Amino acid sequence: MKVMIVVTHLLGTGHLARALTLARAFRSSGDDIVLVSGGVPVAQLDHSGITFVQLPPVRSDGVDFSVLLDAKGRHVTDSVLEHRKDILIETLKAHQPDALITELFPFGRRILKNEFLALLNAVRRLPKPPVVCASIRDILAPPSKPKKADETHDIIAAHYDCVLVHSDANVMPLDLSWPVTEHLKTKLHYTGFVAPPAPPSHPERLGEGEITVSAGGGNVGLPLFQCAREMAVLRPDLTLRVLVGGSDAETICAHLNADGPSNFSAEGARSDFSMMLNHTQASVSMCGYNTALDVLQTGCPAVFIPFDAGNEVEQSIRAGALARQDGIRALASDCLSPETLAAAITDVLHDPARAPWTTSVDGALETRKIVHKLVLEKQ
Repeated sequence: MKVMIVVTHLLGTGHLARALTLARAFRSSGDDIVLVSGGVPVAQLDHSGITFVQLPPVRSDGVDFSVLLDAKGRHVTDSVLEHRKDILIETLKAHQPDALITELFPFGRRILKNEFLALLNAVRRLPKPPVVCASIRDILAPPSKPKKADETHDIIAAHYDCVLVHSDANVMPLDLSWPVTEHLKTKLHYTGFVAPPAPPSHPERLGEGEITVSAGGGNVGLPLFQCAREMAVLRPDLTLRVLVGGSDAETICAHLNADGPSNFSAEGARSDFSMMLNHTQASVSMCGYNTALDVLQTGCPAVFIPFDAGNEVEQSIRAGALARQDGIRALASDCLSPETLAAAITDVLHDPARAPWTTSVDGALETRKIVHKLVLEKQ
């Protein structure tokens, strides 16, 4: 089967990481995969073995998703957007997929609506149109106005065969964050959570005896990192390793390490992060989809400081749901201080051990099964 996945990450890297996990699951069954990425390239994410098409990259202006910038921070021109659209359609025609998967759209990425709709309209002109699927995480940004939900539902009705919800309906149903109409409900397929295989032990047991502090692959973690450095001064009994993502990682690490306490260090984001969680004393992080699954699969004690700038609520909803478990605390960003962070870490270190989560984490393989079935039914 030929599959085309289209994804654009605008702030963090979670959307691309999840799309790559799906791509690897399809490839494991011998499917021919092309993944089209429209965000800024991410060095630590491995796409070897997958046909990877990079569009002229765009990103948001911080948490302002109504503005598109290029990789150098300049406003994106109409000609760049037209070029992206052309590459998308050319890739579709060249690949002639049996299944097309759009990550997040039409539930998000409205600023890129024109290129997605151009792609969907091009699908109709193919000799053999593919099954068209929307791929969404467990928690969405709730629509700010009913009109936005209505427009999304209209696009689903006109262009999509199914909506792949990468969650467990018994844990985090879609209607926690999105209005689910009766018609939309008929198109929902819950896949379970999309996670790579549970990370093995780190060959060097990296992270042992440390508190690992991270904020994903984007540029949004500086307040957390600075707070962690201040906390290291208060708690010389704890060793903190900060992992910094984003394009400014080198500069931020140099700033954090300058005159820092001896029990604190900062370095760039690592591809072996999830393996480190098998050994670290505790994880301190935001609560993005992929990081949350890493924490759950390793059973690592964790403090989540959900990203909530720009009226974002996704991570707060997720963190609140997960904090009902032993060894997990949620700390709102407006309550973050060296003292509250130290207290939360102490709490999770004294909680009963939490077993690694092994249920509902095979969402990538289940996605492959669902899409295969839909393609066979369409033939």
